[in-house]
Amino acid sequence: MSKVSDFLKKKDIEISLKRYGIDALGAMAQGLFCSLLIGTIIDTVGKQFKIPFLNSTILSIANKADGTAIPYTIGGLAQLMSGPAMAVAIGYALKCPPLVLFSLITVGFASNALGGAGGPLAVLFVAILAAEFGKAISKETKVDILVTPLVTIGVGVFFSWLIAPKLGLAAMTIGEFVKWATVQQPFVMGILVSVVIGMALTLPISSAAICAALGLTGLAGGAAVAGCCAQMVGFAVISFKENKWGGLVSQGIGTSMLQMGNIVKNPRIWIAPTVASAITGPLATCLFKLQMNGAPVSSGMGTCGLVGQIGVYTGWINEIDAGTKACITAFDWIGLIMISLVLPAVISLVIHAGVKKLGWVKDGDLKLG
Repeated sequence: MSKVSDFLKKKDIEISLKRYGIDALGAMAQGLFCSLLIGTIIDTVGKQFKIPFLNSTILSIANKADGTAIPYTIGGLAQLMSGPAMAVAIGYALKCPPLVLFSLITVGFASNALGGAGGPLAVLFVAILAAEFGKAISKETKVDILVTPLVTIGVGVFFSWLIAPKLGLAAMTIGEFVKWATVQQPFVMGILVSVVIGMALTLPISSAAICAALGLTGLAGGAAVAGCCAQMVGFAVISFKENKWGGLVSQGIGTSMLQMGNIVKNPRIWIAPTVASAITGPLATCLFKLQMNGAPVSSGMGTCGLVGQIGVYTGWINEIDAGTKACITAFDWIGLIMISLVLPAVISLVIHAGVKKLGWVKDGDLKLG
């Protein structure tokens, strides 16, 4: 047993929740951001500002099923590469050697394609398996340049064929259920989705990757945006006294995860942003009917780089193009601004004042190091 432990340690193979559930999942979200999300933004900018270069077809790929050719713009190509981007990002987080890391490009494309709508979840599992097998065999033979890519790609494609469709279907089913339940019970699900995804954003796991894996869009996506905004804006405003403008910016358009150390010391500082998310979530679903129909990864980004808001706007454009929405109304903009910025700030400040009055939180508890 000790020999196995020593081998795993030598290969830096750490089977743990932190390595797979935090490091790999967080990296996967970055891979999605640099491919699917950026591609969506590029396409949206091209359409809205009528930029010929961004709207031009760069290449077309034939569809063997019906003989038609699928055109791809720059943004479309970036979106097409989301599988490889996620897999390489996961491999980077798992500290893969170069040959393993580069081989994950093929693995990511295969698992994402075979996973269908739930591709991101399939990529997470398959890329981890392929990466760890690749790391295990890396530099164990004299023909490493042949063996390592063969093992990594072979294992990755095999598991893509074996489990990616099932994982993709499971993720899609769960995501569809959450979206269906939110439509049926917008008040209750508005609270649940907003609170859970918002807390995931502040925890050292990736809310963006969770939303992407489940394909969380529609009303459920709007509730997720609300929850994430409540955490980020909430922490930014209630800690302004301690952290000033730098803290406002780093948390408000950066990440509320910066407060994780302080939450561990005093969990009660989390009350105000979490209560704010429990209020803004159902307001988003019931009053403003806020839907996030852009890239699912945007649902879990909140105000981080204003990606959540860009995602909502992109969704509006998609709906207009599809003919399901006539135009973007003033009420749409009011709802987005209120849910994203105004209500999280006001509610968090009011709740935090009450929490401080009870003596549960003291000055300095929210100070960033």
